[in-house]
Amino acid sequence: MVPDPTEWDGFADGPWRTHIEVRDFVQRNYTPYDGDAAFLAGPTDKTLATWQRLEENYLSVERRNRVFAVDAETPADIDAFPAGYIWKGDDVIVGLQTDTPLKRAMMPFGGWRMVETALREAGAKPDERVKEIFTKYRKTHNEAVFDIYTPRIRAARSSHIITGLPDAYGRGRIIGDYRRVALYGVDALIADKKRAKDAVADEGFSEHWARYREEHSEQIKALQKLKHLGEIYGFDISRPARTAQEAVQWTYFGYLASIKSQDGAAMSIGRLSAFLDVYFERDLAAGLITETDAQEMIDALVIKLRIVRFLRTIDYDQIFSGDPYWATWSDAGLGEDGRSMVTKTSFRLLQTLRNLGPAPEPNITVFWDPALPQGYKDFCAAISIETSSLQYEADDRIRDYWGDDAAIACCVSPMRVGKQMQFFGARMNAAKALLYAINGGRDEMSGKKVVEGHEPVQGDAPLDFDDVWHRYEQMLDWVVGTYVEALNIIHYSHDKYAYESIEMALHDSEILRTLGCGIAGLSIVADSLSAIRYATVTPVRDESGLVVDYITEGDFPRYGNDDDRADEIAAVVVHTIMQKIRAQELYRNALPTQSVLTITSNVVYGRATGSFPSGHRAGTPFAPGANPENGADSHGMLASMLSVGKLDYHDALDGISLTNTITPTGLGRDKDEQVTNLVGLLDAGFVPEN
Repeated sequence: MVPDPTEWDGFADGPWRTHIEVRDFVQRNYTPYDGDAAFLAGPTDKTLATWQRLEENYLSVERRNRVFAVDAETPADIDAFPAGYIWKGDDVIVGLQTDTPLKRAMMPFGGWRMVETALREAGAKPDERVKEIFTKYRKTHNEAVFDIYTPRIRAARSSHIITGLPDAYGRGRIIGDYRRVALYGVDALIADKKRAKDAVADEGFSEHWARYREEHSEQIKALQKLKHLGEIYGFDISRPARTAQEAVQWTYFGYLASIKSQDGAAMSIGRLSAFLDVYFERDLAAGLITETDAQEMIDALVIKLRIVRFLRTIDYDQIFSGDPYWATWSDAGLGEDGRSMVTKTSFRLLQTLRNLGPAPEPNITVFWDPALPQGYKDFCAAISIETSSLQYEADDRIRDYWGDDAAIACCVSPMRVGKQMQFFGARMNAAKALLYAINGGRDEMSGKKVVEGHEPVQGDAPLDFDDVWHRYEQMLDWVVGTYVEALNIIHYSHDKYAYESIEMALHDSEILRTLGCGIAGLSIVADSLSAIRYATVTPVRDESGLVVDYITEGDFPRYGNDDDRADEIAAVVVHTIMQKIRAQELYRNALPTQSVLTITSNVVYGRATGSFPSGHRAGTPFAPGANPENGADSHGMLASMLSVGKLDYHDALDGISLTNTITPTGLGRDKDEQVTNLVGLLDAGFVPEN
């Protein structure tokens, strides 16, 4: 790395100058902001014109046709397409995934079958030359996975006790440290990777040594393509960014390279606000830009994030209830030194929801702590009430485990930016596993025997809690073992055939890998076990003896009402499953984690699952994430937050999701009262642990 380039003039010294360490740069240079939103600027004429052209010429067409356009001839890559622009005035922050807004590119390294299906569903004819390459000459991730899959994995997959496995698409949950492109320039990153690669050159041969050097070679090639991407748009990103506009542009180029080359289940952008704010503050102090200019740059970046698109099948859209890509932008929180990490750019990011209107992307995620500045908390609450477009995370939990430079991948999965990645794993149907336990491994929907070696509950007597729990634990051994085996196969194959070279090039050479397991149907399990323990539950069988329904008599406590009896059951279920995951052997010695998350796929899981002792009916949607069952939480939002808070975060380090809906009038009579009450509710629900 070239010491002290002129691009760093005005920045505080620190270890970040001699080795790649963005967090150190941020902590030594950012300026906390404890004021209110009065300084913010509205949209510029150029911003409004750009958004209007997108709406009239592209977004409106896409809404009618599902897919605006697709390229069926060019396998996607970092520099596979020429420069593309929204219109001639699109010159603030530039760069599209292809050469036209909303045009989708095919990514066949994940699997040709899904690409071909998606092309046909989009009305495009697959290119026979490309098809021949990826079916005859080039093995794909999907092909490798199904070559290795065992019969029990296939059975679990087809019966939907495990659903959404990333075996036919990009795994995602990898956040490149895109800030490195701006702070250091690509040449310094290439030099660093070359040093790391050759540091093991004299070691004796091992599989780890060989893979380490090969992966670093792929990362170096990807960085060279990234530099070429900058050249395509007329920028020299080999050097560090000189200005705030270059810092935003260089950072976006890093992210753009990732979404050009990978179709991940979650392509999060990371934690940018404090970093970019350092550049804004320097340029504002020097009189090089105005507040209007700074806001225009953030608006332009967010416009680009809103038009990210991937070529996906209709079945994929159904699993995820739409076409999400989770370009999650994490913000705020406290530093490890106790300072607020709220900056003026934290406000600018939220202002995009006013300047451009509400949108699900980027998925703006606020790391909430009651100690955050009051002006920022009030602004968050106001924006939430206006747009319903913010997500909140418990900052102290994340900071304690993952530090103050962590960001969220997808919805709730935290990781240190540039220092760890996740092997994403969809989730297992913990609720369906309970029905399998009662039916001895027969599927309650099809009647098919899926799991051998388990006997069903016999007779027509009411269910006994201890007996059902013992059977459930035994069934979980099979389900968890099968689930983790599938994930090991998937990630072995993905590393081999669809490696995320540019995203990993923007990581340290030695990183922490986590295996992100997940469960669906927690509230159904908790309520059903509570019904068996505290009420009387009699099984109802069909003519073959399969239990297909239940008669539940008497009251029982329900999870989500701050009732320890039901909440403890939920916590024990989460702990038990996590213990079984920890007992498995994991690919690349990954750290096992678990999420309680089904923000989108709860509908699909419910469709494939039968009736329960809790009263949950066959085929109906699950409650999302760690939510109480729909209609079961009778004590209000705070009680449900307190119930979820009893789940041990150590057992769910991949995150716990609670989705709540509040009408603004339920918070107060006027805007000020609504803001005050929402802030109070968030403060009460996110009380830091002692």
